[in-house]
Amino acid sequence: MKALLTAFLSVLLMAGYAQSGVNGAWVYTPEVPSDTTAILLIQDDYFSVTHFTPTAFIGTFGGTNKTEEGKMTSTFEFSSMDKEMIGQTQVVTYQHNGDQLSVTLPDGMVLRWKRAPSTANDLAGTWRITGRMNEGKFSEMKPGPRKTLKVLTGGRFQWIAMNTETKEFFGTGGGSYTFENGKYTENIEFFSRDNNRVGKAVQFDAKVEDGKWHHSGKSTAGDPLNEIWSRIK
Repeated sequence: MKALLTAFLSVLLMAGYAQSGVNGAWVYTPEVPSDTTAILLIQDDYFSVTHFTPTAFIGTFGGTNKTEEGKMTSTFEFSSMDKEMIGQTQVVTYQHNGDQLSVTLPDGMVLRWKRAPSTANDLAGTWRITGRMNEGKFSEMKPGPRKTLKVLTGGRFQWIAMNTETKEFFGTGGGSYTFENGKYTENIEFFSRDNNRVGKAVQFDAKVEDGKWHHSGKSTAGDPLNEIWSRIK
């Protein structure tokens, strides 16, 4: 467990890079275990890092970030592995060259990520749920420490439910997505609450109006869903 946490923390140190040239989805495949994949999402001064295998969710963490003079300062808002990480700040250096992203850790180790291929669309951004239809009535969700975010970038998405005050982690899921002709489709590759949902494709009606993402359809559990999301910046 200690070795696994150390590996996670090493990748964690890389999670940032908010400059426009490095926004997107990045893939890193650790040598051990060979079937583990790590996905780094960077968008709107926010990041997430997730580890998973074809059959299991392993862990995720992320938060806000700031870039200045080749250094990235990341402050963690959520972690499924160690809640004591939340609120901590890490600083690393990095180099970006095309589809390659290299980061030098404090101990001198260099980790390299490769950009995932993608197509630009209007949904790229980091979104916070701000409204939901319940029993025929629309209810506004005001900002607070308990929140659900969804990061969409580089053709990939991840939602995260958290409480930054209590350091609670409630769940996450993600994978690839498409947005065409008013239809938003999620292809689930990891799901912390129920791995049986991995491999499913779920389609929603979607549109962006006045900076709001209107999102409706049925959830992965088959329940009716009607939500509004707002960009965090």
